Amino acid sequence: MRSGNEMNKENTAASESDRASVSPAVIRRLPRYFRYLRELIREGKMRVSSGELSMMMNVTASQIRQDLNCFGGFGQQGYGYNVNYLYARICELLGVGAGIRAIIIGAGDLGRALVRAPMFAKRGVDIVSMFDIDPNLIDRKVGGVVIRDMASLESFCREISVDMAVLTLPKEHVEEVTKRLMDCGIRGFWNFTGKDLDIDAERVAVENVHLGDSLMILNYKLCQPQPDDKL
Repeated sequence: MRSGNEMNKENTAASESDRASVSPAVIRRLPRYFRYLRELIREGKMRVSSGELSMMMNVTASQIRQDLNCFGGFGQQGYGYNVNYLYARICELLGVGAGIRAIIIGAGDLGRALVRAPMFAKRGVDIVSMFDIDPNLIDRKVGGVVIRDMASLESFCREISVDMAVLTLPKEHVEEVTKRLMDCGIRGFWNFTGKDLDIDAERVAVENVHLGDSLMILNYKLCQPQPDDKL
């Protein structure tokens, strides 16, 4: 007879296999579920239907059911979804409360703005340090986080296990620094440098953020003819 521990391992492996097959589009929508469900909790709402979520999120009810079925469903026909339970499961899927530790590389304007932002704490990410090469910044605190010398990166990571690096350094240094970070065992990169990281996706997770691209998409939309212009 198999032990409970063996069965749990099999179930976990199956769950991870199912998650690995989930499409990127579904994963991209999970943070939206997180935000809207959090708002429903603030309003004291106990349950919600896929139709109600559909109206809030501008996503079809069918798409919502398909998305959530990728992870086991969570709802009951005729009842809808228990808001608190669904929120807890979405948090689990997104790693909220998993104790993720992050460092910020680059203590310039963007790095200092990010470390002050409440989004990390709200999403269960603990910023444990910042790093820079500017001697005028070393040992200063920003948002309660100490800025350390880049020379101490490896020794710091040996002492404190770090999961994620937020990159706000100049793009010409990103490849060299990323290699150092990977050698330290860091598995996730939130990259604001403007240069896409060419990294083995099986080894690490990368989110390349291009603020300029988002701005240009908005510019494009603003430059399209308005309905009245077509008359």
